[in-house]
Amino acid sequence: MPNTRSSSFSLRSRRTLLIVLIAAGAGLAALVLALRPGTPAGSDKAAASQPAAQPKPALTVELITPEQVSWPQLVKANGNVSAWQESRIGSEIGGLRLVEVSAQVGDRVQRGQVLARFNDETVRAELAQAQAALSEAQAGFAEARQNADRVRQLGNKGALSEQQITQALTQEQTASARVKSAEAQLKTMQARLEQTRIKAPDDGVISQRDASLGDIGQQGQELFRLVRQGRIEWRAEVTAADSSTLRPGQSASITTPDGKTVAGKVRMVAPTADPQTRNILVYVDLEAGASAKPGMFARGEIATGDAAALVLPGSAVLLRDGFASVFTVTPEQRVKQLRVTLGRQQGERIEVRGLPAGTRVVASGGGFLADGDVVRVKP
Repeated sequence: MPNTRSSSFSLRSRRTLLIVLIAAGAGLAALVLALRPGTPAGSDKAAASQPAAQPKPALTVELITPEQVSWPQLVKANGNVSAWQESRIGSEIGGLRLVEVSAQVGDRVQRGQVLARFNDETVRAELAQAQAALSEAQAGFAEARQNADRVRQLGNKGALSEQQITQALTQEQTASARVKSAEAQLKTMQARLEQTRIKAPDDGVISQRDASLGDIGQQGQELFRLVRQGRIEWRAEVTAADSSTLRPGQSASITTPDGKTVAGKVRMVAPTADPQTRNILVYVDLEAGASAKPGMFARGEIATGDAAALVLPGSAVLLRDGFASVFTVTPEQRVKQLRVTLGRQQGERIEVRGLPAGTRVVASGGGFLADGDVVRVKP
């Protein structure tokens, strides 16, 4: 029969040995962790006692103050360049052939200058006939007046009957009327001769020519177009609100399609608005000899006066997500984004609205910043 007491003692000994081994293993593991390189004992407490690391500045920036200036207020507009007045020069006589055309498109002409000439041989012949008719009428009148003078002398003495006296006086009056009729006919023929020469009605520039050598002219036919005095104007379209600020004499400028700038002055603001567009025309006289040509489309602006403006260089303004903004810097050296409204622009400077005067803003580099970034301010 086996010894029961001896077996129980052996079992307890094995359990005790197992517990001792587990405890020794746990102690060894703790010792290894404690002695691991870079992980000194008590590191958790040391890390907890150290302050949090400060973020590095994202950028070194320079701060500037917006400038208060006086800028002209401008009304921007679009419109067409047109002739101030364009005269249509036509023929007053018909049935004659053009034998001379002496003006071309672009020619500068003076008032009374001959632009074209019709064949005048027939008219000259009719003029000579009218002159002969006048001479004949004048001779008849002279004879009739002499007869009437004699009749008036003899009639006073009773040598002539009343009928003879009346007849002589009537012949005198008839002869006088014939002279006047012949004179009128002569003037008509002289006018027709003058009409065979087409003359400029005013100083200006020929803008169109329809006359061709050899054409048979028709009465009322247009032969030339003349830009009177070479004057051109810009007909700008503005809104009703903008038109209330415009006055004759205000300065204006336009930019032609070739990039040139042409100066001008407001001559007149139309008294009525277009019923379809609701816009109002502003007539701007352009300087003489300008590069603008009638028929051109041009953009321009009209100066209505000066007004105070708060301006920044374009580099200080950030355009993002359809909005304009600037960056300021807080005492904690963090940037703060402020939204602004843009106004007029001159060169690289832009008017900003909604920014308190005296506010210092980041001069450039806004595209690399985000709201709340830490920066270093350049002294």
